[in-house]
Amino acid sequence: MNPFSMEGKNVLITGASSGFGHHFAGLLAESGASVVLGARRTDKVEARVKEINAAGGKAWGFELDVREPESVNSFMVAAEDVGGPIDVIVNNAGVESGAKTYAMIDEDDWDYVMDTNLKSVWRISKMYTERMIANRQSEGNIVNIASISAFRTIKGQFPYAVSKAALVKATEVMALEGAKIGLRVNALAPGYILTDVSRILLESDRSEAFVKGIPMRRYGEFEDLDGPLLLLASDGSRYMTGSTIVVDGGHICGEL
Repeated sequence: MNPFSMEGKNVLITGASSGFGHHFAGLLAESGASVVLGARRTDKVEARVKEINAAGGKAWGFELDVREPESVNSFMVAAEDVGGPIDVIVNNAGVESGAKTYAMIDEDDWDYVMDTNLKSVWRISKMYTERMIANRQSEGNIVNIASISAFRTIKGQFPYAVSKAALVKATEVMALEGAKIGLRVNALAPGYILTDVSRILLESDRSEAFVKGIPMRRYGEFEDLDGPLLLLASDGSRYMTGSTIVVDGGHICGEL
């Protein structure tokens, strides 16, 4: 058997309208999973669902605002209706506040980033745990999408970096507390990959100098995350929980 097969698994992906979530949906569907995509931009979600289904996969899409409890609950109910009990949740939804220091942001900036990147993960994970217990599921799996910003400090990433550092610790605590019911919780921390969130930096005048700080001397591509994501989402990681896999071309061990 292929330990990295996703055959028969019902996977929920938040923030699936673009970036990592958009890519992960296709990857997991190709690996055999039924994927349920959630995001606020329903037009983009519907377009991605059509692409996946046209390619022979199984996908559904629903509106989701991870900051709203009722929206999260409705999304999970809809996902179970179409795909059965939830096997894996990929907590991917995330936002930035722009290139701002701690002294530049206001409370709205802070709340927007923290509610989306951190509080929503707690909310979704709590609701998933309650569903596991209600459905008498013996196994569950959560993959949180963190960032090397949790480990490497540069100016102008507050509060994004703070939210991702907290997410790594949340992953560890949830893994510790969820193990007794068969829930595994791990995180994937990508390095600098061209997405809507990172585009401001990676296409700026600082790009050439910045890439020199990456030992492999290049930015990452979506495909560089495929193996690590499949490992965490599949039974290939059945004895892993509380771990964070960093995929960054050696950036966090490079020179500042």
